[in-house]
Amino acid sequence: MTASAPSLSVVIPVYNEEAALGALFDRLYPTLDKLGVAYEVVFVNDGSRDRSAAILKDQFLRRPDVTRVILFNANYGQHMAIVAGFEHSRGQRLVTLDADLQNPPEEIAKLLAAMDAGHDYVGGIRRTREDSWWRHAASRAMNRVRERITKIKMTDQGCMLRAYSRDIARAIAASREVSTYIPALAYTYARNPAEVEVEHAERAAGESKYSIYRLIRLNFDLVTGFSLVPLQLFSMFGMLVSVGALLTYFIVIVDRLARAGWREGFATLWDRDILAFFLLGTVLFGLGLVGEYVGRIYQQVRERPRYTIEAVLDSSPRDSPPL
Repeated sequence: MTASAPSLSVVIPVYNEEAALGALFDRLYPTLDKLGVAYEVVFVNDGSRDRSAAILKDQFLRRPDVTRVILFNANYGQHMAIVAGFEHSRGQRLVTLDADLQNPPEEIAKLLAAMDAGHDYVGGIRRTREDSWWRHAASRAMNRVRERITKIKMTDQGCMLRAYSRDIARAIAASREVSTYIPALAYTYARNPAEVEVEHAERAAGESKYSIYRLIRLNFDLVTGFSLVPLQLFSMFGMLVSVGALLTYFIVIVDRLARAGWREGFATLWDRDILAFFLLGTVLFGLGLVGEYVGRIYQQVRERPRYTIEAVLDSSPRDSPPL
């Protein structure tokens, strides 16, 4: 296997996974060797605070022909690590894999078989979930909300065992988005996407890096990054509040005119509670309308640096083109 012209790149983000890396190496490399294709493994150390970086360096020294290591200077998140892996990979097919072994490396062959059938993007569907009940329930609920808002249909958005053609990986890397969700972005670029069932195992070691808060943030980024529906709903809510308050305003005036005469009826015009409610609805509508335009501008101007690389461990020839 030569690192100069791999046909397969396996991109693995790593964050504080020192306890799981040894088992990952023991299963990953034999599995890839059995595939009979030229491959490379691109590890991206996402600012780990444990010994993950040192362990990755040792693995690079053991298998420099098929191993590349990208070292971030800080923690930028799983998806930015994958983008960096895409930008430094050279394979015609790219597979993303978590380092915690919840996605078994042995399942990579299933994704490649689906790509052999003509699909340019293949997502994994976990056959059985080995997560806690609350993570399973939260994932299902967020999947439904995301699909209704973004119209992006992914059966299992939490599974990172996925395969991408080089063209799609190149498009993702060129998107220049600071905050994005790679599987959904790939879905928008794919010509012929597919999904396959894969096994899912309990975490081999360590703890999950996704708390409830981070899961909510991830889905918030997903929804706001691929749809303006939240802004539109906010604007519509403001309109409904305004119309409802205005109707209530007139009904109260007519009622008081009928029962108490014109003096009391016109005094209602200065009812501060109803007036404040009406003005609040107007403000919500205006804010939603401004947000509509700001959201469109935001989608065009997200050009901040996404990450900073401290070092790259790579023994491949200099003339090997990156993604």
